[in-house]
Amino acid sequence: MFFSSSGSESNDTNVRMVRRYWDLLGQPQRKVIIGRLNGYHGSTMAGASLGGMSGMHAQGDLPIPDITHIGQPYFFENALPGESEDAFGLRAAGWLETKILELGADKVAAFIAEPVQGAGGVIIPPATYWPEIQRIVDKHGILLIADEVICAFGRLGHWFAYEKFGIRPDLVTFAKGVTSGYIPLGGVMVGDRVAKVLIEQGGEFNHGYTYSGHPVACAVALANIELIERENLVGRVRDDTGPYLAERFAELNDHPLVAVAETCGFVAGLVLVKDKATRATFDPDLGVGMMCRAHCFKNGLIMRAVGDRMIIAPPLVMTRAQIDEMMALIHTCLDATLAQLRAAGQHA
Repeated sequence: MFFSSSGSESNDTNVRMVRRYWDLLGQPQRKVIIGRLNGYHGSTMAGASLGGMSGMHAQGDLPIPDITHIGQPYFFENALPGESEDAFGLRAAGWLETKILELGADKVAAFIAEPVQGAGGVIIPPATYWPEIQRIVDKHGILLIADEVICAFGRLGHWFAYEKFGIRPDLVTFAKGVTSGYIPLGGVMVGDRVAKVLIEQGGEFNHGYTYSGHPVACAVALANIELIERENLVGRVRDDTGPYLAERFAELNDHPLVAVAETCGFVAGLVLVKDKATRATFDPDLGVGMMCRAHCFKNGLIMRAVGDRMIIAPPLVMTRAQIDEMMALIHTCLDATLAQLRAAGQHA
């Protein structure tokens, strides 16, 4: 473990650690780290560069050198006509290999990605995506970094999302859920492949933060993890409330505004569209997502707008009755948004 105070600091640490690893192996030219468009890895210079948010890159001359990006595995937006989710998952993973070959495998240090993209709109990859990513990184010998700031500590019904998706990351970024946000704490879980080289060949790793491993933060994390275990929140999300949320959230697929509603554990997202039959989207200038968000806030519901994709990440302690209450509010807010759009002549 290498402790920090946030996911941003942890991902800065990843850049330092990855490049130090390859330097120690006598391959200093392996500097390039590949991320994904619309991915989110924090807001520091390195974190924002690793992420693929165009709005962040527009400020501060980002990304910094030797960081590049591939497309995101977003089926709704990027699938070809008639393409299955499985076929799309393989094709989207293939973008990584294309980029590696374009750059030269001997120049690529690592690939970083969120198992499920959070801030980018709860982008849930097809089942075929992660196994193919693992095959590609293994084939070319590059490191795999799983940014689990959103996904870890039970969010997807597993302690870590890499368990759910069956991948073997070399580095795992964590924060948020480790303390449930009560006190700042983040860090990097360092796999044996990297740790062995850094420890046995590297000497002192000249990197750290003022509050790395702060005893108060770590005490809060231990207490928080004990509570998660005692309440069996991970198992509850996996076996009970997660499947129930999936069942209830799927009902939104019948709403006139919704093209697709999907969940993964205790994250969920839906897409607002102008024409359900053709999946035609709204003019971005209308700000339909923000319109919907305003109705949500007015009715006591927190649902985030990422463009015209509405996302939720409920507390892991939520009960079935509270899921029912939330779903009733979502229906109310979608109906109010639809009524506003129809009144403005923007929906049939």
